[in-house]
Amino acid sequence: MSTAVSIETIAQFKHHEKDTGSSEVQIAILTGRINHLTEHLRTHRKDFHSRRGLLQMASRRRKLLDYVKRQDVNKYVELLAKLGLRK
Repeated sequence: MSTAVSIETIAQFKHHEKDTGSSEVQIAILTGRINHLTEHLRTHRKDFHSRRGLLQMASRRRKLLDYVKRQDVNKYVELLAKLGLRK
């Protein structure tokens, strides 16, 4: 995932002007990285090192989503809809 895409993602999900690390922003960036790595693994099926990284990112995103759900269920549902995730 390129830095230009990351900047666009941060701009879309940030709460205030200097927000780069809120849970929603982190989840959105992880989702972009997961989608990019998933495409990579479709062509490089035996890249097990990248597969391990993908599983770690998915786990980290799940933990962040659980945190957002505990804090504010409405924000959680809205975030899932924006990112196109199912749960």
